[in-house]
Amino acid sequence: MKLVSRYVDKDGEGSVALVPENTEDMWHAYNLISEGDFVSCSTFRKVQMESATGSSNSYRVRTTLKISVENIDFDTQACVLRLKGRNVEENKYVKTGAYHTLDVEQNRKFIITKAKWDSISLERVDIACDPAQNADVAAVIMQEGIAHICLITSNMTIVRAKIDQVIPRKRKGNVSQHEKGLARFYESIMQGILRHINFDLVKCVILASPGFVKDQFMDYMIQQAVKFDNKLILENKSKFLLVHASSGFKHSLKEVLGDPAVVSRISDTKAAGEVRVLEAFYTTLQTDPARAFYGKKHVEKAADAQAVETLLISDKLFRCQDIVQRKEYVELVENVKDSGGDIKIFSSLHVSGEQLDQLTGIAALLRFPMPELEDESDDGSDLEND
Repeated sequence: MKLVSRYVDKDGEGSVALVPENTEDMWHAYNLISEGDFVSCSTFRKVQMESATGSSNSYRVRTTLKISVENIDFDTQACVLRLKGRNVEENKYVKTGAYHTLDVEQNRKFIITKAKWDSISLERVDIACDPAQNADVAAVIMQEGIAHICLITSNMTIVRAKIDQVIPRKRKGNVSQHEKGLARFYESIMQGILRHINFDLVKCVILASPGFVKDQFMDYMIQQAVKFDNKLILENKSKFLLVHASSGFKHSLKEVLGDPAVVSRISDTKAAGEVRVLEAFYTTLQTDPARAFYGKKHVEKAADAQAVETLLISDKLFRCQDIVQRKEYVELVENVKDSGGDIKIFSSLHVSGEQLDQLTGIAALLRFPMPELEDESDDGSDLEND
């Protein structure tokens, strides 16, 4: 994300001008814009003109509009953010108060104006504009006949391609059809890797499968690269890491990212850090339940006692339309920070984030046991997945 300008006064009111440069930046923009914010960017508007003879014709004009956001829709496939709201500034082509939908796209500047920029939003701007945060891990999760090619960025897991092919079974005395089917399947995966993975950016490509599928695919890919002199594969051979997975589906990424061999290779990526913390939470919940709690009520009480060592919170909670509720979550984060706790904001587009959302979206590892919290029932009001 490119930061064009930023002005926020001491009361938190102000505007930030940004230019999203990739898919990751669009996800940051989605998390930054809330209902009630003002967003300004260039857009096209259909205009009808009437001539002196009474005939009318319409044409599209490019203009800059500023709207008060009422509805936000994020298309993850097209990577476009659609904002619907009323125009708040007089414009040559659009009346004040008229509805319009703005499309926030890559490489197009937009300005967000908020009445109150809280610490979570300002921190997200800093993270988005940090060039070190970009994607650097790819994963191919496969089993016979099914493969998913994923890019793992610091905030989202993007499935770039799904390969689903029928492979004939082995028949007694005749395995040629099975081998031909496998070869076609492996060729499709190899082409998908070449098409979707940028080896200049990616520092590790995880090949994961049950059994020996990953090993057979790796052998096939190297043989084909040697045969057709594919320098891209041969030069980046060392970036491929083979690990076990229980299936060829996306949910297997959680166990893959928790594998010690993978963790050591991608230890500085946010995705691996999220998985490690979530695993630590589950382990503590089983072995020392008085030091692990989830649900807003329990976590808030632990934070008030300055007992929270690590706070796990889903970014989904900061997108809630209830401003009072969002403010409560922001205050909780700041409270834990002030008491020296560590904050892990999970992306709901990661597998680990999806799992945290199932646990109400908020959890905490404590510095010391609080068995008194175990006796208090959580009234279930935390299951508010917006």
